[in-house]
Amino acid sequence: MFDFGIIPPAMFVGMVLFMLYGFPVAFSLAAVGLFFGLIGIATDHFSEAFLQALPLRIFGIVSNDLLLAIPFFTFMGAILERCGLAEDLLEGMGKLFGRVPGGLAYAVILVGAVLGAITGTVAASVITMGVISLPIMLRYGYSPRLATGVIAASGTITQVIPPSLVLVVLADQLGKSVGDMYLGAIGPSILQVAIFMGYILVLSILRPASVPPLPKEVRGDLSWALLLKVLAGMVPSIVLIFLVLGTIFMGLATPTEAGALGVVGAMALAAMHRRLTWPLIREAMRSTTLITSMVVMILIGSTCFSLVFQGMDGSRWIEHMLSGIPGGPVGFLIFVNIFIFVLAFFLDFFEIAFIVIPMLAPVASALGIDLIWFGVLICVNMQTSFMHPPFGFALFYLRSIADRSVKTSDIYMGALPWVGMQLILVAIVIFWPQSVTYWLNKGPQVDLNTIKIEVPGFNGNGLGTPPGMPGLALPPMNGLPGQPPAQVKPAQPDLSKPPDIK
Repeated sequence: MFDFGIIPPAMFVGMVLFMLYGFPVAFSLAAVGLFFGLIGIATDHFSEAFLQALPLRIFGIVSNDLLLAIPFFTFMGAILERCGLAEDLLEGMGKLFGRVPGGLAYAVILVGAVLGAITGTVAASVITMGVISLPIMLRYGYSPRLATGVIAASGTITQVIPPSLVLVVLADQLGKSVGDMYLGAIGPSILQVAIFMGYILVLSILRPASVPPLPKEVRGDLSWALLLKVLAGMVPSIVLIFLVLGTIFMGLATPTEAGALGVVGAMALAAMHRRLTWPLIREAMRSTTLITSMVVMILIGSTCFSLVFQGMDGSRWIEHMLSGIPGGPVGFLIFVNIFIFVLAFFLDFFEIAFIVIPMLAPVASALGIDLIWFGVLICVNMQTSFMHPPFGFALFYLRSIADRSVKTSDIYMGALPWVGMQLILVAIVIFWPQSVTYWLNKGPQVDLNTIKIEVPGFNGNGLGTPPGMPGLALPPMNGLPGQPPAQVKPAQPDLSKPPDIK
């Protein structure tokens, strides 16, 4: 039984209290870390030598090339939010699927997935689809709860679909490749879209009046002009998706470089739609600066907190407390996801990623849990932070653009079924890890018994011995599959002779 003292638990409780009181997260974390660091130094529980590493850690944050992907993807999403691409996609998809019950909902889900793959930001998807789709869905008979729920949920798919900002941050915190995180997220992304569309399909069968098709005079006839219009909206999106994700998966670019390519592609799309103006660029730069500054400040505060917390063996306290949970790795994952689901009521995904994940990752690694699987699972769970009160930002975005006739209670109640479907995906990923790991590149499988190393100048029996002279025979190496360990017998002394004492 380890004795970790009272300071690590007190630090954790102090952090939670500061958050609940409403202080800015970055400054709360730094204040709690430094305050308890001084207490630890005074009580001889903490060495001031740890604080000497703090400037180096802060320098490491601001010089981290991987984190440059955050402003690039944010800037790309801010431009695409205003360039008219979403309008073309929604109009074409709405007319294409509008002839079947639930067609508008299908269109919103698919366009949400496409926007998620090219913007990486929830705000851009939810606001754009809400402005365009919500009035049409309400006009043609969709209930406010269903309409707002499907728009908010389709916007939050962005959290899981690459190039999600959450996946970039989680890869940095877990010390894993962003490309592997993106590959691992492919399966859950497809499953989430399938679950959402399956729900609309069930509604269209059981209650077709709640998801009516568009009138014929609105949707028009299915024609080549309509199909060409849909393709005209899809082809630029596919090209941009390849620029961002294809270059990462093929190893042609790092996430930061791919983000820069995405910015160029987004500006080209905006120019194609004749919307690349200086006010658009200025507003995109403003929102990018605000988000990036917030992320960096939270990172600096969380680094200060985690440095003191780990210096007082807080990570070992967390590991000792969580490794004893019944059920092994599955029990740990269930507990962690319930814990993060509750935290998401009070913290946003950046705060959870920077504060909680560094505490949980060592425990997951010690239990033999694949950290890519763990990271994608947490990302799937953190979708819910956008969908439930009091900090459901997707619901706030909808409230800001919805008509006054749409009640706030309808927006919140409409989100509940979709939160349930997101939790269903969490359970699927926990009990079916292959939904994440199947997509990962395992590398070539090599049988070590077939490896034969030949070095010029070395004969087959010895190490560099001249021809005609005996060589030094090497015993088989221990631990190779299919080979017994080398039997090395110690030299036996000859007891028939007196020892040679010099």
